[in-house]
Amino acid sequence: MNSHSHHGNARPGQGLRGLYLLTPDEGSTARLLVRVRAVIGQAALLQYRNKTASAALRREQACALLPLCREAGVPLLVNDDWRLAADIGADGAHLGEDDGALRDARAALGAAAILGASCYDDIARAEAAAAAGASYLAFGAFFPSPTKPHARRATPRLLSDSARFGLPRVAIGGITPDNARPLVAAGADLLAVISGVFDAPDPVAAAQAYRACFIEDAHSRPVGAPQAGQAGSDVARDATAGPKHSPPRPLPQEQESPQEHQAAPARADAEDGEDHA
Repeated sequence: MNSHSHHGNARPGQGLRGLYLLTPDEGSTARLLVRVRAVIGQAALLQYRNKTASAALRREQACALLPLCREAGVPLLVNDDWRLAADIGADGAHLGEDDGALRDARAALGAAAILGASCYDDIARAEAAAAAGASYLAFGAFFPSPTKPHARRATPRLLSDSARFGLPRVAIGGITPDNARPLVAAGADLLAVISGVFDAPDPVAAAQAYRACFIEDAHSRPVGAPQAGQAGSDVARDATAGPKHSPPRPLPQEQESPQEHQAAPARADAEDGEDHA
């Protein structure tokens, strides 16, 4: 397991802030790498997720993404399958309610692993996940899903109420650059997105637009105010800095118009929050 530095007794993943990219269901490993490579420099985390792939293809694709993430300095998590994450030496895993016990995953992956937990619309589940060793807490869906209209719906108050657990909070579910700012203001440290970036006409511009939501929020935060899950003396790996060890990436100097960065509407892959970050 490749470990990423953290301070004192802080859990791995603390201080993460920005765009949390989830991979699209892509059958071609070569094409997946091309699509991810174009935007990996904008991400704070990458989650490998492919609900349509066989076990063999999932292993192949996760293994192929690992050196790309290492080069970019972006941690790679595996959706659902902590055993696959352990086998390939990924940086962690994300678990939904049917993906096994967080305590078992933590025991297998080690103290340095980043372990995410889907908490949906449930603050009690978030409290249990924090106690079981989760590195971050994911809430959603926050906005409607055309393909899963009955998905559990989270409210921004969950993001503020869960600050007491001291862990980064992830928002997912129909999130676009135009509706993300209230979630960031409520306490979202990471915005989890699939099609909002990968199906956008210009994926890089879309990813930059998501990052800009955090940059604007940072400018409005009182100087010295720590992020959730970040000790006051810790340096956040935030959206303004880009990934560790990667060259600086240009950012929008001012808010782009919706026409310039409009991302495709997020589908169920990043809308429902039912089984992933």
